[in-house]
Amino acid sequence: MKTFTNVKDLGDLNTAIQEALEVKKNRFAHKTLGENKTVMLVFFNSSLRTRLSSQKAAMNLGMNSMVLDVAQGAWRLETERGVMMDGDKSEHLLEAIPVIGAYCDIIGVRSFARFESKEDDCNEKILNQFIKYSGRPVFSMESATAHPLQAFADLITIEEFKPCKHPKVVLTWAPHPKALPQAVPNSFADFMNEADVDFVITHPEGYELDPKFVRNAKIEYDQKKAFEGANFIYAKNWAVFRDDAYGKILCKDMNWTVNAQKMSLTDSAFFMHCLPVRRNMIVTDEVIESPQSIVIPEAANREISCQVVLKRMLESLKVD
Repeated sequence: MKTFTNVKDLGDLNTAIQEALEVKKNRFAHKTLGENKTVMLVFFNSSLRTRLSSQKAAMNLGMNSMVLDVAQGAWRLETERGVMMDGDKSEHLLEAIPVIGAYCDIIGVRSFARFESKEDDCNEKILNQFIKYSGRPVFSMESATAHPLQAFADLITIEEFKPCKHPKVVLTWAPHPKALPQAVPNSFADFMNEADVDFVITHPEGYELDPKFVRNAKIEYDQKKAFEGANFIYAKNWAVFRDDAYGKILCKDMNWTVNAQKMSLTDSAFFMHCLPVRRNMIVTDEVIESPQSIVIPEAANREISCQVVLKRMLESLKVD
């Protein structure tokens, strides 16, 4: 594996799930695989689960890990070509990336959507420069449009908790005070469309996601109808994707908050969220603290999803 940015990079999904479950049974079975290898984790944006889970996954494989916070303790980086660098940015990404690559064997990159240019966000301007210029395998720790490590962990969690062979999984929009990227819902849709599930997306009109991620998912604008008979409810906010309002908030309709009454419409569904979560906006205390909330096991599986990706990248290095 040279890159990890979407579900297709995993190959056969059932094989990847089984590999993840085996890794979870014995996290240290491949602890010599990463001996004398270093992963560089580059953060353009803040993190808790991604940082800790990625470092732990690397440790499980015997790797060294280095963390670079671009906003703290590093030169401010210019990302645009052809500009005169006479402002507050002292180094260009085109020099920084190959230097970073010289110090490590694998690179993880976290860089959110900026909502300044839809074209730049959709083209994954920063992530793709790392892939092109670093000379190293690169995995996404959340990019402008996708968060595949989270979605892989979500899929592992669904596999562990599913009450039937073909569960109904619902991705629901929920209110939030800020405009959030589409990365998490995009990747969740990307993975669910390839998984053996009945996948439904529900959101207010105007919050349609990029069709390339939605694909064959059923869209239901009536949230309560979408919840009927569901086995998993995945709540997440996202901002508008369409051109005329990209990155904007159309509404903060609190009627979309996931509460106990809505969960009662489901088939004893499990509640999921990537965290951090705005309580009593996204979901009520009652729901997130209920026995059906699996947000903590879901977060714990972030270690496993990252370890599978790092393992595969290390194996590809040995082949080379």
